[in-house]
Amino acid sequence: MNEMMLMPATACNALESSPDDWDTVDARVLCSMASSMHAIRAFEETVLQLASEGLVHGPAHSSIGQEGAAVGSILALRADDHINGSHRGHHQFLAKALHFLGPLDPRAEVSPAIRDVLHRALAEIMGLAPGFCRGRGGSMHLRWREAGVLGTNAIVGGGVPLAAGAAWAHKHAGTDAVAVTYFGDGAVNIGSVLETMNLASAWKLPLLFFIENNQYAVATTVAESTGEPRLAARGWGFAIPAWRVDGMDPLAVYLATQRALAQLRKGGGAAIVEADVYRFFHQNGPLPGSAFGYRTKDEEKAWRERDPLSRIDRAVVARGLLAEDEARDVRLRYQRVMEQVAGDLTERTAQDSRRVRADLWPRPEFRDVGIRGELHELETLPAAPGERAPPTTMVRRKFVEVIAAVIARRMEADPRILILGEDIHRLRGGTNGATRGLRERFPDRVLGTPISENAFAGLAGGIAMDGRFRPIVEFMYPDFVWVAADQVFNQIGKARHMFGGDIDVPLVLRTKVAIGTGYGSQHSMDPAGIFASCPGWRIAAPSTPYDYVGIMNAALACRDPVLVIEHVELYPTVGDVPATNLDYCLPPGRAIVRRSGSQATILTYLSMVAHSLQAVADLDADVEVVDLRWLDRASIDWETIERSVRKTSRVIVVEQGAQGTSYGAWLADEVHRRLFDWLDGPVERVTGGEASPSISKVLERAAYAGREEIVAAIEKLLRPA
Repeated sequence: MNEMMLMPATACNALESSPDDWDTVDARVLCSMASSMHAIRAFEETVLQLASEGLVHGPAHSSIGQEGAAVGSILALRADDHINGSHRGHHQFLAKALHFLGPLDPRAEVSPAIRDVLHRALAEIMGLAPGFCRGRGGSMHLRWREAGVLGTNAIVGGGVPLAAGAAWAHKHAGTDAVAVTYFGDGAVNIGSVLETMNLASAWKLPLLFFIENNQYAVATTVAESTGEPRLAARGWGFAIPAWRVDGMDPLAVYLATQRALAQLRKGGGAAIVEADVYRFFHQNGPLPGSAFGYRTKDEEKAWRERDPLSRIDRAVVARGLLAEDEARDVRLRYQRVMEQVAGDLTERTAQDSRRVRADLWPRPEFRDVGIRGELHELETLPAAPGERAPPTTMVRRKFVEVIAAVIARRMEADPRILILGEDIHRLRGGTNGATRGLRERFPDRVLGTPISENAFAGLAGGIAMDGRFRPIVEFMYPDFVWVAADQVFNQIGKARHMFGGDIDVPLVLRTKVAIGTGYGSQHSMDPAGIFASCPGWRIAAPSTPYDYVGIMNAALACRDPVLVIEHVELYPTVGDVPATNLDYCLPPGRAIVRRSGSQATILTYLSMVAHSLQAVADLDADVEVVDLRWLDRASIDWETIERSVRKTSRVIVVEQGAQGTSYGAWLADEVHRRLFDWLDGPVERVTGGEASPSISKVLERAAYAGREEIVAAIEKLLRPA
């Protein structure tokens, strides 16, 4: 038997700074380090003081003790580089924001621009309107795009795929800018982080994974969480070079980051830096970890003796850049500024305690502003040539062929559009042929992904938020949304609102309902009901090839994330589309009456439109069929629905899928609330069973609704009392 040791494909190095490094590094770097770290420390001390007084609503995840890693790494960046971070991200946010304003001079007075950054950041943490996210983000969601801060994130590891999107955008735009994603030791074991490491390595993205190993995920040690406590060694599994440094040494961090950036900027792909740091306080609030019993006071004392601020002060004094009293004055200067900033945001009560100034709170009516955009971007798009008798030459085309045709047309007209998903570049157009011919025409914009929905959905979200490109994501089956739920709902869906209401997220998510194909419980969901309950997404459900063209054009022009649902039953169907015009738009708020009637209204979508029309024809019933086309709360066409209900006074909501993920439950409730005065009875519903469809042909048919169930519902509703 022969046995050989397999060696890693790339290196994982430990890096330490030397006395010579401290003696020769650019003096401006050391001075800026000192100023930034003292500014961040004074800021964080103010946050904890306000939290102890009850003036911070929500968490206060301070980074006291970890300033050296943030400043050391960010001083190696350029203004056009992007960062994002985790729930403990004040220090990274401030380091990037201050660095964006230019090198800091420790001898100079604090400028109005620096003071404004500190003011807006503290206001955000306190939940106030002057904050960077208008008070919506708080301690865990800080974003300032102009400075290159893409946003900090409350979901552990949740921001990592988004940073990969920014890195992809940098690379595809032909720049040598990079993205840095900061996360902690707890996030290292999160699936989305590991998925993104694999994707970033495979695609050679200029993405730096910066691991702040502060030894504890809340109160659980690294040794308890993983069999390999050298977290930089994660790089071995993905052929990503890595550096491990003492994060309490800001110069060592700076040097390691420079090494990593050299790898990124020359096109060599992703890199990892692990910095060993220590948060001096508990996970949240002004008490030390020892107060909760998971750390000892001796351990805390030993780490405090290695305070990175003390180290940088000694260095600038030793180099003769500042005298000892000048070094002390840097700290005092920022403490005074933070006292003034806190004073601007608070006022004294009659009892001589502090309270938040009432005029700084966001207005209650701001609550729902910015969940989605206003659709002004669609106002200049060409309208559909006609609904019933289009004034143009029409041709008959298969539904699935039209999908590829309209996407190709948009990719041809708009170089910002790309499409990514599993196997979309293979099999002559993916598993159903919906992307046929696209890879051959647009090889660098049709991206076949690994099986890692969390990573590539989040990467697409990051691309969309970057703003330079417009991604289309294909999920092979809608049930996979559950796999990527964090990115789809917590990140992409919430981003615009969470970060203040004014950022665009132009992303289209395509997926297909496969009910009736024998693919069983985990491949047969209709996602409309799930997305309708999650704010931020627009939902489209075209039932004809003609509609698909107009809806996809609208979706790709929209600055909101749009779910476009398809149905495998519709793929082989044939319908009329304009012979030469694939540029028209069917915007949100545009339902259509497919059949007029006066005795009842059927509200439906996707393949159930045809089934409803057939059921009504079989019964020769005087029933109106409304094809909803756009389904979400903000996009549904209430004008058409109300006009129909006023005429018929009876409603049947028809959908195919299971009751548990039902769209019709929401729609029926809304109809009752909005149109109760015109209803002669409760809204009837046609839906599937409670369970998801099974693979057995008999059980599958029993689980979903079809023409027979629609016929039964119509007969019941129209039966004389």
